[in-house]
Parts: sequence; C-alpha cells; structure tokens
Amino acid sequence: MDEQLNYAPCGFLTLSEDGIILSINQTLLKLLEYHINQLHGNHINSILTVPSRLFYQFYFVPLIKLENLIEEMHISLQTSNGKEIPVIMNALPRKENGKSVIDCVLMPMRNRSKYENELLTAKKEAESALIAKHKANADLENALNSLKQKQEELLELNKQNQVYKINTTKELELARKIQVTSLTDSIINENIHIEAFYEASNELSGDIYGFYQLDQHRYGVILLDVMGHGISSALITMSLHSLFQRLISTGSNIEDVMKELDNHLHRLFQYNDEAWHYCTAINLLIDTNKQEINYINAGYPPAFWQHPNGNLHELNSTTLPLGTFKDTVFKTNTFSYSKGGRLLLYTDRSSW
Repeated sequence: MDEQLNYAPCGFLTLSEDGIILSINQTLLKLLEYHINQLHGNHINSILTVPSRLFYQFYFVPLIKLENLIEEMHISLQTSNGKEIPVIMNALPRKENGKSVIDCVLMPMRNRSKYENELLTAKKEAESALIAKHKANADLENALNSLKQKQEELLELNKQNQVYKINTTKELELARKIQVTSLTDSIINENIHIEAFYEASNELSGDIYGFYQLDQHRYGVILLDVMGHGISSALITMSLHSLFQRLISTGSNIEDVMKELDNHLHRLFQYNDEAWHYCTAINLLIDTNKQEINYINAGYPPAFWQHPNGNLHELNSTTLPLGTFKDTVFKTNTFSYSKGGRLLLYTDRSSW
C-alpha cells in the first residue's frame, strides 16, 4: 500500500471475495486501536458489531455481486476495546493477480452529536444573555450568530439524514422482496395438499416457513418466529432459513435440524449477550405411506390436527425455544393419522 493511501484521512481496506482482510491502512488501524498483525488475514467480522455482521452477510455480499458497487452503506465498526464507531462505506470489486478482491473506503460519522450539543450550548448562552440583561450587546450578538451558524450546520445534517432515510427505505424494500421470494410454493398431489398464506405485520418480519418434498412419501414442514420485529429479526430469520433449507432438503432428521438451528443462534450471539434473540419453532416430518407425523415444538403456538371425524389433537410445545439454553435436548413426538384429516399451523400474527 503506498504512503499516501496508508495515511489517507479515511479508512481503507482490501477484502478477499470471502471477506478476509488482505490489507488495511494505518488510518483505520489507529481508529480501531489494532496493530496490522492482529487483523491481517482475519475475516471482516472481527471488526464489525453483531448487527453489522448480519448486514454484511445479507446485504453487502449480495449487492457487491449483483451491482459491482456499494455506495453510502451505513454500518458500525467495533474497536479492540469494544467501542462502536458508525461509518459510511463505499466498496468496489476489482481483479488482482487473477483473483477478485474488494476495495472498501470507510468514513467515520461521529460529528452529529457534537454539533447538536454545540447548538444547545449556544442557545443557552443566548437565553442567559436575554434573561440576565447584564451582558453587553456585543456578547449577545455573538451568541446569536453562533446559534445561527449551528442551526445551519444542523439543517445540513438533516438533509444528509433525509438522504440516508431514502436509501434505507430502498434497502428495506429490497430485503422484503428477498424475504418473500424465499418462501416455498404449495405442494399438491394425490398424497398431500399443502398451502400457505403469509402477510407480514411489518415491512420486514421475523416469521418464516418452508415445506419440502423429500421423496415420494415424506414431506418436511417447518415454521419459525424470531423474537421481535424489523431488520434485526428479519436478518436472523434469513440466516436460519438458509440453514434449515439445506438440512431438511438433504434428509436430516428433525432432532438434528432443531439442534443445528439452536447451535447457530448460540454461535451468533456468543460474544454479545445484549443482542441475544431467541426463536420459537415447530418442525414436522409427514410420512404419507406410514400415515405418521413426527414433530418437535420448541415454544411455538400449538398446531392442530383435525381427525376426519372432527376431533382435534393439539401438537403442544415440548421444549424451550431455540437459542434459550445451550445443550437443550430436542425429543421427537409421533402420532398416526387417518386419510382425510387436516393440519393447521399458524403464528401469533399470521396463519399457514
């Protein structure tokens, strides 16, 4: 890295296609309070807060591949002593020695609070001058001029904030489309009929479902509800989705699926208890040949099986929600059914 770039008035780093830090300038190292040998060769997650790790995985990576450009992405860095630093990041991919790398420029944005505090101080000074009436007119005029200057600075910051809100709205809409397209289609054949209705309570949701045909007679069904609403819950939901989709599609039994999802949540928040989220879930394996349903309910609202004669059988919670305690034991429950029955699965906000 040349001398000018190494000490540029902004952070600069180069990532591999997998997110490994290949180079980082002295400006960013000083900001993060690290030495080069502590970060070189590590994943970028080592300098990101927990929400920003999720944001990087589910927004940065897809967008850099799709658009070959990242502009004004707001994330938060974490210093060696745990201090959070908000930054604006621009990124651009390029080729280096035949391999794809990503150059990133990071600009800290910590002056907004400073300007607001200065504005409040100037206002108090002006009010004190008017009430006391013992300060000279020159002092009062200077205070009012200072107030005007700070107001102009705040107006400019508000304009920048409005641009940020517009960009965030666009990103949320993209995230919503990604989330909706990840939901599975109906399965209708001579052995089974599965349909779903989904309507998120917010622009982004912590609820998700999936159902998969494993072979001629076996079908996997899963519903999850991550604690809370909005961006953080939706990001966690999508990280769980990629995991359970792979596990169920490859034929893992329901106990292994629930254990892997539970472990994933514990790994995700092992260094930040304040960001901890839990997840309720129900996972079912339906065998139409044996006419048998295996299920595990982890803190989820009870499902209902309606027998052909109209009687109801509740599939109640059998264990704690995912991510609650480590080494939770997930035990499968089984019941047989007769052809012509119906299974109802739902959340506290939507029905399936």
